[in-house]
Amino acid sequence: MNQIEFSKEEKAELIARIQHYFDSELDQPIGLLKAEFVLEFFAKEVGAAYYKKGLEDAQAALARRMDDFSEDVYQLQRNATE
Repeated sequence: MNQIEFSKEEKAELIARIQHYFDSELDQPIGLLKAEFVLEFFAKEVGAAYYKKGLEDAQAALARRMDDFSEDVYQLQRNATE
């Protein structure tokens, strides 16, 4: 899997959210550098699993739609021969 790249603005927003989470939920303020390390860790170690799950979900949704489409085409073919 290719590494996911974020724009400067997206990365800054994610880092700010990590800092806010640590401060508000864990009562442990962290600096910019530590928050960036946390973001990089999760992107590297956990991100691929979420990405894979998202792709699997998208593939399943597409398969369901293709089944529906195939059924619609079959019905059109049946109606055309009647």
